[in-house]
Amino acid sequence: MSTTSEAVSIRLLDREYTVGCEPNEREDLLAAARMLDGKMREIRGGNRMAALDRVAVLAALNFAHELQQLRGESGGRERELARTLDDLHRKLDSLFDAAASR
Repeated sequence: MSTTSEAVSIRLLDREYTVGCEPNEREDLLAAARMLDGKMREIRGGNRMAALDRVAVLAALNFAHELQQLRGESGGRERELARTLDDLHRKLDSLFDAAASR
């Protein structure tokens, strides 16, 4: 932990962990921990004997997959926006060229 970090306790599958974070990131860390705990509980389901490391890896894999999908969707939207802006620039250029030739 850096000198400005504070210790924060989080609970994942009824186990407590202490992690360090910047004071202004505390609420985001707690929200992330709640989200991770929910995903781990969903994966574990009714199987209370499921190995914690397996549940954690599957939860991480699920979140990584969701992140990858969001990045792909975002990249597609960015490419579409760039094409639209290029089209608009070409149209504006042709309008200015037409106005200049009058």
